[in-house]
Amino acid sequence: MARRHWALFVSIMCLCMAADSFIPFQTGKSQQEKLEGVDVEEVCADRPADEYFRLEADGDCREVYRCTKSGLKEIQCPSGLAFDVIKQTCDWKAKVTNCDEKEKPRKAQPILKTDEPICPEGKLSCGDGECLDKELFCNGKPDCKDESDENACSVDEDPNRAPECDPTQCALPDCFCSADGTRIPGGIEPQQVPQMITITFNGAVNVDNIDLYDDLFNGQRQNPNGCSIKGTFFVSHKYTNYSAVQDLHRRGHEISVFSLTHKDDPNYWSGGSYDDWLAEMAGSRLIVERFANITDGSIIGMRAPYLRVGGNKQFEMMADQFFVYDASITASLGRVPIWPYTLYFRMPHKCNGNAHNCPSRSHPVWEMVMNELDRRDDPTFDESLPGCHMVDSCSNVASGEQFARLLRHNFNRHYNSNRAPLGLHFHASWLKSKKEYRDELVKFIEEMLGRNDVFFVTNLQVIQWMQNPTELNSLRDFQEWKEKCDVKGQPYCSLPNACPLTTRELPGETLRLFTCMECPNNYPWILDPTGDGFSV
Repeated sequence: MARRHWALFVSIMCLCMAADSFIPFQTGKSQQEKLEGVDVEEVCADRPADEYFRLEADGDCREVYRCTKSGLKEIQCPSGLAFDVIKQTCDWKAKVTNCDEKEKPRKAQPILKTDEPICPEGKLSCGDGECLDKELFCNGKPDCKDESDENACSVDEDPNRAPECDPTQCALPDCFCSADGTRIPGGIEPQQVPQMITITFNGAVNVDNIDLYDDLFNGQRQNPNGCSIKGTFFVSHKYTNYSAVQDLHRRGHEISVFSLTHKDDPNYWSGGSYDDWLAEMAGSRLIVERFANITDGSIIGMRAPYLRVGGNKQFEMMADQFFVYDASITASLGRVPIWPYTLYFRMPHKCNGNAHNCPSRSHPVWEMVMNELDRRDDPTFDESLPGCHMVDSCSNVASGEQFARLLRHNFNRHYNSNRAPLGLHFHASWLKSKKEYRDELVKFIEEMLGRNDVFFVTNLQVIQWMQNPTELNSLRDFQEWKEKCDVKGQPYCSLPNACPLTTRELPGETLRLFTCMECPNNYPWILDPTGDGFSV
């Protein structure tokens, strides 16, 4: 019991630091004295219910308040932390620079809901009453004088948002949606649906993790259709060994992109322009195709660093560049998991975390949604905990035994409900941090392969099944899963070129580029993805 409560405390402390998941510590004291003279009605007028704010700016920066139906509720950050009113989360005191500010800056809002229309048809009102064409709202460029046309652009507010799912207008193979996201494609009975499991890895592929991938995907572990199990690799550029990527692709694994620079400023991704996303993702794909010699057009997926989705700009770029799917949006832990969906219609779940910059418009792109994992040690007993999207973000998992329970419990959640694909998303360094983690994952894979209805597949293979839903008893001949079924042969080169390269974009750094192809002139980077040199 003590161990369970300690795990709960640790996970709450960790979550308290996560920008997307602030869990408040309530003081429990009477606030009568502090609230004397405060006009609650005035303080809470037009204030969002989930916004935290200060009543005074000369305290210790730990105390904030929130408006509730019963009045003001006081919240305190733990000792040593302070509350950041801009990020709306507790952080280390030294990192919070807005202790002198009482609240988030208020932005002018457009006037979208009125009893009587105040603008002609086809136009909407800015916050100051100016009428502009509806199309100008939420287009990424302020057009109102008070800039209010760009301040109500969430999935639920954007006046030009995608419509709600209409099954009569959305048909496979090109479109899939359902009201709450839980419907099985093709209306197949759950018992006839293969339980697909996707194992994905984020980051550079190199000497630090190649042995792990060779161990997990050793060619001996086979799905019920006789094909070896497959994984999906979201590859970031720096430190990647492209000869190893080339061999993963040769063996039938899916290669996708995870950005070129992997900049560590999350706001760069959330607020990125169309051109930023183009340079990062299309540039990364160009590098992988060239230096891993992938010429079959199979790099069609991407994941945003830190899962910081880039809103409509990211998805406009994806459609223009023929990316088929994104795998960055997370769905909160729910009773029934969510199936992947296309973004022609509105997302079937809340925009969870991700700095709340989910796409609001209609886009011809699939979303390989990341269902959060239930990380409770004992789901029959423990009180509820927030879910985790990456396995390594399940902060209470500290032993192989706990990891084994996490895998089986979440498998059962999917398998015994609507059999939505179970995503197990990793950074390789976590699996390598303890041998018992790797051992438990191998044990889990082999146990699952002992069944006749569980398949370890790539993200693309999930989409291929959804586009052509096929019952279990016909899957042995499902052609889309037969490509690169059981690959034999040798790597393209046994001794890749180890190119020592520099670039003006990273002054003072010499980086090795491992590739079976010829060495470029410069280290490929954001302005020079081919490494051939800058073009003006």
